[in-house]
Amino acid sequence: MKRTRLGLPFAVCLVFAGGCASLTKGTTQLISLDTPGAPGSSCTLTSEGIGTKTLVTPGTLVLDKSQYNVGVTCKKECYQDGVGVIASSTEAMAAGNLIAGGVVGLAVDAASGAMNKYNEVNQIAMVPIAGCRPTKGA
Repeated sequence: MKRTRLGLPFAVCLVFAGGCASLTKGTTQLISLDTPGAPGSSCTLTSEGIGTKTLVTPGTLVLDKSQYNVGVTCKKECYQDGVGVIASSTEAMAAGNLIAGGVVGLAVDAASGAMNKYNEVNQIAMVPIAGCRPTKGA
């Protein structure tokens, strides 16, 4: 029976196989945010993973992936503040990465946030305030 020596090239391949999600899915993600019936709302997104970001609806934003949910607060004149959460969940490929890339691959993806994902399409409900009339220019 002939033995094959795998040696250094095989070890290098294993190390670079780690972090598969970071290579295939990346460490950032484009999300969309809308406030149906209240376009032009100013929304603040906050989490330990992304810090604080703002956008006007409807809009899109690139977020750094992390394990943390993103809190959202939207404001618009003559509307009650809308609040919500953009949930972070684990990519399905994280389990496959453990098998293919081992602990190293899983550790790379966990540290970079690549094993996480956010809901891509997000809506925040805005309730009109009865009898409110927007000021000019709003």
